[in-house]
Amino acid sequence: MAKKFPVDPAHPERICWGCDRYCPADSLDCGNGSERTMHPSELFGADWHLSGDWGIEPPSEATKAED
Repeated sequence: MAKKFPVDPAHPERICWGCDRYCPADSLDCGNGSERTMHPSELFGADWHLSGDWGIEPPSEATKAED
């Protein structure tokens, strides 16, 4: 089972998001070269997951109230 993909990580620039390993940006293990894969929030903005194009359910009203 794959790890749950974080919607809004605190420091996305510190991690490579290219696979389920989530390697530190300065220590890539998957062999994809020296470039890290950026988190969608870095590419598309903080509301990237709200479009519905990603297959991620928007947070429910109960979840929003807890935050």
